[in-house]
Amino acid sequence: MVPGMEKTALGSEDCAVIVTHGEETKGLLFPNGNAHQSANGEVVGGAATGGEGCGPAAAPAVKASYPERETWTRQMDFMMSCVGFAVGLGNVWRFPYLCYKNGGGVFLIPYIIIGLLGGIPIFFLEIALGQFMKAGGINVWNIAPLFKGLGYSSMVIVFFCNTYYIMVLAWGFYYFVKSFSATLPWATCKNPWNSADCIEFFRHDECHNGTIGNATFGNMTCEELANGRSPIIEFWENKVLNISEGLEYPGVMNWEVTLCLLATWVIVYFCVWKGVKSTGKIVYFTATFPYVVLVILLVRGVTLPGAYDGILYYLKPDWSKLRSAQVWIDAGTQIFFSYAIGLGALTALGSYNRFNNNCYKDALLLALINSGTSFFAGFVVFSILGFMAAEQGVHISQVAESGPGLAFIAYPKAVTLMPVSPLWAALFFFMLLLLGLDSQFVGVEGFITGILDLCPGKYYQRYRREIAVAICCTFCFVIDLTMVTQGGMYVFQLFDYYSASGVTLLWQAFWECVVVAWVYGADRFMDDIARMIGYQPFPWIKWCWTIVTPFVCMGIFLFHLVNYKPLTYNNTYVYPWWGEAVGWVLALSSMLCIPTTVFYKLFRAKGTFRERWDHLTKPVWGGHHLEYMSEDTDIKSLASLTPSSEDNKVIIFESVI
Repeated sequence: MVPGMEKTALGSEDCAVIVTHGEETKGLLFPNGNAHQSANGEVVGGAATGGEGCGPAAAPAVKASYPERETWTRQMDFMMSCVGFAVGLGNVWRFPYLCYKNGGGVFLIPYIIIGLLGGIPIFFLEIALGQFMKAGGINVWNIAPLFKGLGYSSMVIVFFCNTYYIMVLAWGFYYFVKSFSATLPWATCKNPWNSADCIEFFRHDECHNGTIGNATFGNMTCEELANGRSPIIEFWENKVLNISEGLEYPGVMNWEVTLCLLATWVIVYFCVWKGVKSTGKIVYFTATFPYVVLVILLVRGVTLPGAYDGILYYLKPDWSKLRSAQVWIDAGTQIFFSYAIGLGALTALGSYNRFNNNCYKDALLLALINSGTSFFAGFVVFSILGFMAAEQGVHISQVAESGPGLAFIAYPKAVTLMPVSPLWAALFFFMLLLLGLDSQFVGVEGFITGILDLCPGKYYQRYRREIAVAICCTFCFVIDLTMVTQGGMYVFQLFDYYSASGVTLLWQAFWECVVVAWVYGADRFMDDIARMIGYQPFPWIKWCWTIVTPFVCMGIFLFHLVNYKPLTYNNTYVYPWWGEAVGWVLALSSMLCIPTTVFYKLFRAKGTFRERWDHLTKPVWGGHHLEYMSEDTDIKSLASLTPSSEDNKVIIFESVI
C-alpha cells in the first residue's frame, strides 16, 4: 500500500458498488476481492453470492455514460470480416511466388511449422484479447497498462497500412475501368504513351546466347528485340505511373488515377461509417465473391496450353532448399503478413464478439481458410503463368513475378493472349478490388475503433463515428496525393518497405507475447479464455506464447536487421540518403511507441520501482467483467465478507501516473 493514497471505503449496505469518475481519481483499483475500475473510469463491485444485505443475485448493473459496445448481429459476420481482412492481395500475389522461389511444394513444410508455432498462436491471442477486454487496439492493453504503447504502436502501423495499401486498389480500379474496351489499351504499341522501342511480340528463346544473333524477326534483329519494351510495361510505367526519374522529382499528378483513388475512399467510407452492423453485411459479398472468380479463373487457366507445366513448376519440390535459412525467414514473414498480425484490427473485430463466443475454434478455422486460400491461389496464378511462358517461348521463371509486377504486368500480359481478353481482365481486376477492399475497410474499422475507445463517455456524440471516419479517410486521401504524382511509386515503396514491414510487425508480435505471457501471465490468460469458451485451449498455445513464438519472432527480426539492404526501385534506382531516413522514421514511429510509453509511465509514477511496476501492471477491468466473471474465485463478492469486518472495504488509490 502506498502511504497517503487511501481514498474511501465501501460499506456493506452498498452491496459492493462504488462509482467514481475517471477525471477525479483516474485510479487503478487494488481489489481486496471483487471490485474493478471500468475502462471508462468507473469503479464497480462484484456480484453477490451470499452474506447479509445481498442475495445470490447477478452483478449489479452499472449505468454507463455512453451506449454499450456493439456486437455482431450473427457470429458469421465476424467470421466473414476476419476472412475479408486477413485474406487479401498477399495471398494471391505473394504466397505463390514465394512457393515457386523457395523450392515449390517443399516450402509448405516451413510455412506450416512456423504457422503452428508463430502465426496461429498470435492470431488467436489478438482475437481472444479483444473479446476478453471488449476494447479496440489501444484500450485492450488495459490488461497491463504499463504496456499501452503496444496499442499506440498498432494504431500507427494500421494507419500507415490504410494510407498506402489503398493505392493498389486505386490502380486496380483504373485497370478495371480500362478493361471495358474492345482492345485492351496495354495490348498494343499504338498508343500516345508508347515509345519507339515498344514491341508487341518477343521470341527471346530463339535469340538466346547469340546463336542466331543476325537473324531477323519481322523487321527487327535479335539485338533490337533484346532492347525492346513490352506494351504492358509501358502502359504501367508511362501511362498509369508516368514515373519520374526519382523520389526527388515528384512531378505532376495523374488525374485519372486520382479520381480512382477518390472513388475507392468513398466506397471505403460508406462501408465503415455505420460500424460493424453494416460492415458485417458487406463482407458477405466482398469476402466470398473473390473465391467465385478464383474458381472461374482456375477452370479457364487449366484449359490453356502450358498450364500443366506451370502448375508442376509451382509444386515440384526442391528438398535442398530446406537447408537455406532464407526459406524459413520467407515462410515466417509471409505468415505474419497474410495473417494480418500486429495491426490491432483483429483485436477490434474480436471486441465486438459476445463474451462467450468460442474464439479458439474461430481462430483455428480462420487460419486454415487463410493458408488454404494462399495455396489454392497458387494453382490459379501458375496455370496462367505457364500458359504465358508457353506462348512467349520462354522459361516460366522469366514470367513469374510477385507483388504489383504480377498484378499489373504479368497477368495483364497473359490475358492479352486469351480469347475474349477484356472479359478475363475485368474479372481479374474485379477480384483484385474485392480482395483489397475488405482488407482496407476492416483496417480502417480497426483504426477507428481504437481511436474512439479513447474518447471519454461524457464526450459521446451521436454522430461521432461518422465524423471520425470522414476525418480519417480525408486525412489519408491527402497523404495519398503524394502517391499519384510522377514520383508516387517511390513514395509508395517507402511506405511499403518500412512503415508496415516485417521488422515492425515482428517487433509488435514479440512484445504482445511477452506482455500477455510474462507480465499478465500465460496461465492467468488461459483461465480467462476458459471463462469465455468453457474449456482451456490445448497447452501448446500457452507454450508458444511463453517461449516458442517470442523466440521465432525475435529470430526472424534479427535476421531482417542483419541482412538489411537499402531500398531500390527495379534494382536500378537507389534511394537518396534522406529517402532512407524518411523510411526509418516511418518504421521507428511505431516501434518506439512501446519503450517510450513504458519509460514515461515509470518515470511519472511514485514510489519504489517495485511499487511502480506492481501498480502499472494491474489490469484495469471493464464493467462487462463483473457480469461474466462474478462467480470466479479471483473476483469474489464483497457481500461474502463479514459486514462489520474491517476487511469489508474496497481501497481505491489515486493514480500514480
